[in-house]
Amino acid sequence: MSDDARPLPRRRASEIAGIFLPERRWGNYWDYFYVREKLASDPLYPGVLDALRGSRAPLLDVGCGLGLLAHALHRDGQALPYRGVDIDQAKIARARRAAQRAGLARAEFAAADLAREIPPHAGSVAVLDVLQYLSAPAQRRLLDAAIAMLTPGARLVIRAALDDEGRRGRYTRWGDRFAHLTGWMPASPKHYPRAQALRDIFDQAGLSASFAPLHGRTPFNHWLIVAARS
Repeated sequence: MSDDARPLPRRRASEIAGIFLPERRWGNYWDYFYVREKLASDPLYPGVLDALRGSRAPLLDVGCGLGLLAHALHRDGQALPYRGVDIDQAKIARARRAAQRAGLARAEFAAADLAREIPPHAGSVAVLDVLQYLSAPAQRRLLDAAIAMLTPGARLVIRAALDDEGRRGRYTRWGDRFAHLTGWMPASPKHYPRAQALRDIFDQAGLSASFAPLHGRTPFNHWLIVAARS
């Protein structure tokens, strides 16, 4: 995965977005338009699909939002047992409705405040666009817990905005603050991790890890990190 990473094809993005259409014509179309443009512009999901391909371990999606990863996995033919957790109870409710509408029988969702509780799990873990919303100690607790969850063949997949004083770092900080001000994200960013600090954590745990830029066509300083037991 590199800077030329591509998002999902627009047709696939539109198919998934259609699951989020309101039941009535005069209903709220916010989720539909958000999902369609998110999937068609952000290379996150193809990167995560590639990282998980070949593993059959159950997946915990930490900070799952609307559960888009569950839909992307389903469309990609990866039939993994999936559990998504997020602090936003309203998003969890909408994620459940969308999963039921799409017939995702192996997908479960629950509300959880990751700064206070980390649900038990054994298998792979996805931590996508979450770390910056936790304090440094809370990040370490989450990463230690996620590493402890990894079973043979499982993977820890992270998309993180890394600490960077360059232009991309500034755009990332602005974008995260804007998402909070508009109410899309319930919390404001607290701490952007450094790449070396994450590498040290993985080395201490005996994991091999790869770091690849996942900027795609966005201005943000996003990286895809995949770690597994050596």
